[in-house]
Amino acid sequence: METRILVLGAGFGGLELVTILSDALGEDAGVTLIDESDAFVFGYSKLDVMFGRVELEEVRLPYSDAGKPGVRFVGETITAIDPDARRVTTNVGTHEADVLVVALGADYDYDATPGLLESGNEFYSVGGAELLRDVLPMFTRGRAIVGVCGAPFKCPPAPSEAALLLDDYLSERGVRDDCEISLVMPFGTPVPPSPDTSAALLEAFAERDIQFVAGRRVSSLDPSRSVAVLDDGVELPYDLFLGVPKHRAPNVVLESGMAEDGYVPVDSRTLETRFPRVYAFGDVATVGVPKAGVFSEGAARVVAASVVASRNGGERPEGFDGRGACYVEFGAGRVGRVDVDFLSGPKPTGTFQAPSLELVAEKQYFGASRRARWFNS
Repeated sequence: METRILVLGAGFGGLELVTILSDALGEDAGVTLIDESDAFVFGYSKLDVMFGRVELEEVRLPYSDAGKPGVRFVGETITAIDPDARRVTTNVGTHEADVLVVALGADYDYDATPGLLESGNEFYSVGGAELLRDVLPMFTRGRAIVGVCGAPFKCPPAPSEAALLLDDYLSERGVRDDCEISLVMPFGTPVPPSPDTSAALLEAFAERDIQFVAGRRVSSLDPSRSVAVLDDGVELPYDLFLGVPKHRAPNVVLESGMAEDGYVPVDSRTLETRFPRVYAFGDVATVGVPKAGVFSEGAARVVAASVVASRNGGERPEGFDGRGACYVEFGAGRVGRVDVDFLSGPKPTGTFQAPSLELVAEKQYFGASRRARWFNS
């Protein structure tokens, strides 16, 4: 009897999962992939859109191009999840599964930071990045703040990248001398698991006169006075605010009874939830790794191998190793890389590779290879 596999979320993890299942099981995969969006956008592409490097249409990858044998894509909005029955309700109907995989990512809690949308901007959503593409040309003098409003958040190096790329952008326009840039982060260093990466970023900030405000988050913005209020009460005036919104699991997940403390707890090695034959991974889950696509992708491989083993009677895979590599934009066309291991030892460790042209090409290949693999392009 064919096993019905229902995958919620067509992000990094969901796309990798269904691709592996299709490759392994072919037309008999029996996979249904649900996502309310009609296209995928790599997270790092939002910075390219924001700074006018590319048009949004250039980086949108329509799910209609992601056809795989044995995989059916459904563009519907999920309205309820019953993990006990492995039943999912959408705005169109109901889907039932023998194996349910929740990979819905994290949503943004804009209301958690009063004033963020009224007097600031966020660059973590596609819409926010597209809006900033039109806002940034109007900024010619004053203080710009790149501010993180809560942790954990997706792609920990991204705020640092935004600050460095903003320096590039203002310098190219000839207005950098009239502008200040501050970066507010809730960490003591830019990339805590990798002291070498953090040291390189701090050096880059110092070279470019970017103020790094460590160990603080932005708790609110006061539109009447154009000040960002930090969690210790300190106020920073700004003329341009670029925010990283507080994250949380989607409402439909919180209402399902799967979540604890805002996210879905799982076994870090197997990605299994407390509900039989229900898995969760990626930004929606508490796994013990950062909220970044490369870790979702690695977790997806473990879940795929488990599902294939159950279907074919093979050996269960080794557990998720919590390893991943993140590319870091240093500005001026330079890209570095940090390789991080979160689960092998008593604490996370990271190895830094200094910016180089080879890593620029490697990052480009990273995106191109996944476009080819997931979208046949």
